[in-house]
Amino acid sequence: MTERPESRSRAERKERTRQRLLDVTLHLVTERSLASISLREVARDAGIVPTAFYRHFASMDALGVELVDESMRPLRQMIRDARRGRVTHSDIIAETVEILAKQVREHPDQFSFLTRERFGGVAAVRRAIATELRLFTSDLTVDLARLTAGYDWTTDDLEMAADLMVTAMLNTVMDLLETDGRHPEDAAAILELSERQLRLIALGMGAWRSKP
Repeated sequence: MTERPESRSRAERKERTRQRLLDVTLHLVTERSLASISLREVARDAGIVPTAFYRHFASMDALGVELVDESMRPLRQMIRDARRGRVTHSDIIAETVEILAKQVREHPDQFSFLTRERFGGVAAVRRAIATELRLFTSDLTVDLARLTAGYDWTTDDLEMAADLMVTAMLNTVMDLLETDGRHPEDAAAILELSERQLRLIALGMGAWRSKP
């Protein structure tokens, strides 16, 4: 059955309001923690009454979890796509750093939110960020298993190497957020260091042998 135009219009308005709630909250958390922001404040800035908020999210915690997904999912998918078909550490590292830099440059508020709320006061958001980071590590572990097939690494050691790489990338994000756009050479130096760090981890993997 064909969807009626008024139904499509209603759904589109609802989606626009939902996105406005996310955008307003992301703007508010550029200077404050999510825990300090009230539902009433978000609703007011989005131009709706507080009771209408619940048509879109069950709570501010649920909105925060959605912000995590909106921030992390595209990055994880882009990096996963970039790794597909690559056969060397160098290819994967170079493209991963390039994608990470582009995303931080284009979406600084999202990454500021993630780095601040990773240890923030909203437990559901902390768990959501931790889950996304574990998924990053899991994806990378699978790739490392493919690239080190001849070394008979244990799963624990592969996960350890992947975690080191993810931690290095997190540090890169935090460093990039501190740079001044008027000095692009600072960001370039951070990205060069990031690539060197990841290559160093990859080189060390070549000499590592898992205990039997």
